[in-house]
Amino acid sequence: MKPHLFILFVPFVLSLSVQGQGVTVSAPNNVIPRGDGPTIAAANALKSQPSAISHEDTNTPAPIEPRIITPGPVGGPPSDAIVLFDGKDLSKWKNAKGADATWTLGDGYFEVKPGAGNMFTKEEFGDIQLHVEWMSPSPAKGEGQNRGNSGIYFQGRYEIQVLDSYENKTYFNGQAGALYGISQPLVNACRPPGEWQTYDITFHPAKPADDGKIQPGSISVLHNGVLVQDHTEVAGKTTAASAFKDAAAMGPLMLQDHGHKVRFRNIWVRRL
Repeated sequence: MKPHLFILFVPFVLSLSVQGQGVTVSAPNNVIPRGDGPTIAAANALKSQPSAISHEDTNTPAPIEPRIITPGPVGGPPSDAIVLFDGKDLSKWKNAKGADATWTLGDGYFEVKPGAGNMFTKEEFGDIQLHVEWMSPSPAKGEGQNRGNSGIYFQGRYEIQVLDSYENKTYFNGQAGALYGISQPLVNACRPPGEWQTYDITFHPAKPADDGKIQPGSISVLHNGVLVQDHTEVAGKTTAASAFKDAAAMGPLMLQDHGHKVRFRNIWVRRL
């Protein structure tokens, strides 16, 4: 077999201009020298390569190092939390008239006292992270909404439903983990009655804006570690049996007396 000679032709265009007695040779923009001769290259691609930009080169504020907190035990309050119930007393709570709360204290928990009315935190909150544990009565009695019913109202306005939803049918946006009457939970993560359950909730309230309109907020809920509300909009419409009707930047937490002896423990919040 005879050897073959392959010749690669590379387009190369020269522009000539006479300057006095000399000749200037220039290559087009897409030709750059490599080694001892010109090579076709994408100069624009080189120009688009990212370069390191320091905060001194821009008007972007320098980042602030996150502050350090102690996370605490699993489920327990971190070092920057406000403990609303530590298993000892109801000193952080009041009734609807502003008097001392009178729900029943037990061994590390408190229990709804039917007929005593709703309980409110003495302190008001806006954007928060909330941890609360609750237990519906055992043995279970009743059906639907008449079984282990209570509620956690953010700012006394927006209820995340507390209900024994274990093998207990009801309307979907009224079961445990629902933003009551507005948004049903993504799944039913309820444990059997008589077992402790957890809610870990991030809440951002709907707030009045300068133009008089309502700026929507959001709520996300983990029920027993399972996501059941995912950035659900809080548009400013309050839920049923709320203590207040207008959207506000701040308000108390409220626990509902629905006539059922639901228990609560280990309640803490973090301001966001």
